[in-house]
Amino acid sequence: MSEFKTQARPERASKQSGSKISRHRADPAQPKTALGRFAAGLPSFGRRAAVLTTAAAVLVGVGAAGQAADQAAPSAAVSSVATADSGQTLSFDRSLISALPAPSAASIAPQSSSQDAAATKAAAAAKTAAAKTAAAKAAAAKAAAAKAAAARNAAAANAAAVAKANAAAAKAAAAKAAAAKAAAAARAKAAAPVALNDPAGAQAYAASKLGSFGWSADQMQCLKRLWTKESEWRTTATNASSGAYGIVQSLPAEKMATAGADYRTNYRTQINWGLDYIKERYGSPCGALNFHLAHNWY
Repeated sequence: MSEFKTQARPERASKQSGSKISRHRADPAQPKTALGRFAAGLPSFGRRAAVLTTAAAVLVGVGAAGQAADQAAPSAAVSSVATADSGQTLSFDRSLISALPAPSAASIAPQSSSQDAAATKAAAAAKTAAAKTAAAKAAAAKAAAAKAAAARNAAAANAAAVAKANAAAAKAAAAKAAAAKAAAAARAKAAAPVALNDPAGAQAYAASKLGSFGWSADQMQCLKRLWTKESEWRTTATNASSGAYGIVQSLPAEKMATAGADYRTNYRTQINWGLDYIKERYGSPCGALNFHLAHNWY
């Protein structure tokens, strides 16, 4: 801490009074203050007391001024130190600030840019959400259309299957009707009256029946010779002496009723009965012919 010296008492008043005395020595000096004028008006003892009082007041004032100077000097020193410290701090802060990187444009962007970015981001999010909603609606519509198309295809396939089944049933019914018609025609043909005497037709029918009895076609020659001798293949041939009847000369004629009620008018019925008789009695047409040639009957 610096030393503070007690300032000397100011001599301005005395110098001024001295100058005045030097310029006006004939006139006594006039005190300027009320205290001085009051002291001048007192007797000599009183003036001395006043002077002492004044001196004491001056001393008290000088002491108070020194104390104020002592208090002001440390404050000035502290202020100078604080000023120096502030200069050093300011110099350090300037160095630190110069060492820092320059702020980017983004960091010093105005607040309106941040608000615009937030608004842009919100708009993009809303657009994305709207696109997702539209895509979901499109997917749902596509799924509904596919489902409707599948339902239509299934209905069409079902209708085609039903139509096919109906066509098959109709075809089957038509085939059944045709078969029934053919059977009816066959029955009608069978029921149709046959010419009473048709040797060629009778021989053709007999030849068609040989296989059903297990005979070969060469047996027809023997059968043809046998029944030619008996009846000339006539349906109504009758033996006048014995009463034998028909192509096979059955005796009596009623035996042929086991082959059919129309034995008298149908050569098929007569031939069927005669072939059964030959197989049972002689085994074959040639066996029956041989017996006939030997006995003149069979």
